[in-house]
Amino acid sequence: MSKVDRGKRSNRASHDVAIVVYDGFTPFELGVACEVFGDDRWVTPGDPWYRLFICGNNSAPVTADGGFQILVPHGLEKLSSVDTVIVSPTYRPWEVSERVFEALRRAHARGCRILSLCGGAFVLAEAGLLDGRRAATHWTECDELARRYPLVSVDSGVLFVDEGNILTGAGSAASIDLCLHIVRQDYGSEVATQLARQLVVPPQRDGGQAQYIEKPLPVLDSSNLFADTVAWVQEHLEEPVTVEDLAFRSAMSPRTFARRFLAATGTTPYQWLLRQRVQHAQRLLEVSDLSIESVAERSGFCTAGNLRKHFSRIVHTNPQAYRHTFQHRVTS
Repeated sequence: MSKVDRGKRSNRASHDVAIVVYDGFTPFELGVACEVFGDDRWVTPGDPWYRLFICGNNSAPVTADGGFQILVPHGLEKLSSVDTVIVSPTYRPWEVSERVFEALRRAHARGCRILSLCGGAFVLAEAGLLDGRRAATHWTECDELARRYPLVSVDSGVLFVDEGNILTGAGSAASIDLCLHIVRQDYGSEVATQLARQLVVPPQRDGGQAQYIEKPLPVLDSSNLFADTVAWVQEHLEEPVTVEDLAFRSAMSPRTFARRFLAATGTTPYQWLLRQRVQHAQRLLEVSDLSIESVAERSGFCTAGNLRKHFSRIVHTNPQAYRHTFQHRVTS
């Protein structure tokens, strides 16, 4: 891309980015941020790009989660002048210094754009910057984030959340998605796509992290009131079974069945049946070459359109994209 084209897509000559690290930071996400914002070798000389600063609480070495140490060239005072602050993840957010929280609050107060990668959302939440906001983090930590910080609306299904000047990324590799999103905002889609090619990743991934989450449905032992009904349904998913049919098989009225089923499984009969069908469709997409229409029929959705509607709502991607990502391919 020419210098002229790049200049048209940017309102500034460069953009200052600070990455905050502390003892216990995880190195993968730091590497992603350094690769995106710190490497300008592919950029045409003279074109605007980022200036990257690694910042910490003091000048002492910082120990990564893997046990190695890095020297931090800049202090937290750098956060008072940069355009964007990146909060690195740590498995020990409670050990982060109060000075870090104070620096983040001051940066936010002056309108700085702040983003967290993976578990960095815990640091932002501890600083009070996620109160009343929607946020993402690694799917295994979503329940804990919601429990610790009830004022935060945690979204476990997306790759990242953009709340304007506060952005949060999901699981580790979603850091790439969020960083490319930032580049797209600052320098346009064409530049972000060029960078994605350099990184050998898709410019924008389909779906969210919901497609990677394992959510096993409750297992009912033989003593459970609904064990026989559930076992029968799992063997007849391709049949047009309704909640009324399940109630009849359990010798209950639909209303009584729904109330007792919810108490026993934690979900409604309708949602349980939908998730069973979607999980069956996922398995078929992973291990078979059946057409989407055939997968829909065998999982009880009847039509491809019906499958796509429910599949997209629950898995946050479409069946074809899911197959492309997860289908088992036998290599010769």
